[in-house]
Amino acid sequence: MLLPEATGKDAALTVSQDGKQVLLDQPYAGARLAASGPQKYASNAAEVQSRFGQALAAQPARPVQFTLYFIEGRDEFTAESRPLIDGVFAEIAGRPVPDVLVVGHTDTVGSDAANDVLSRQRAEVVRKALIARGIPPEDVVAIGRGKRNLLVLTADSVAEPRNRRVEILVR
Repeated sequence: MLLPEATGKDAALTVSQDGKQVLLDQPYAGARLAASGPQKYASNAAEVQSRFGQALAAQPARPVQFTLYFIEGRDEFTAESRPLIDGVFAEIAGRPVPDVLVVGHTDTVGSDAANDVLSRQRAEVVRKALIARGIPPEDVVAIGRGKRNLLVLTADSVAEPRNRRVEILVR
């Protein structure tokens, strides 16, 4: 059974049996295995819920990513990012067993060593803010990437605000 993608993107699945194949390329397309090979059929949301509802409900929540931005050369949030921490906390708090990865980044202004330290400090600011709100410390990992994973490619010594960020992956 091919379920619709949560993002709305197209998806496809090939079902093979004894050298015979059938392509499922529409949401709710299904395949039944038969002596003559896989047989394609059309299903719908109601049938999927009836047959697979319990299994679907048991799946873990999909990962969610947040991006918070920082003031140049500092480990302080921009005014626009400061209120977003509430949404991050709410997402984490709503998961029974959260797993949070916080990755700090910098722009290309400054030395590699200084940017490594600053990116780690930014990640730690977020980690500490989450812990202060009750997230267990063992559930939040913070790392710094310095200027190694630029969101916007720039030359050295370019102050690009979109590169001064922390990415938070909540699983």
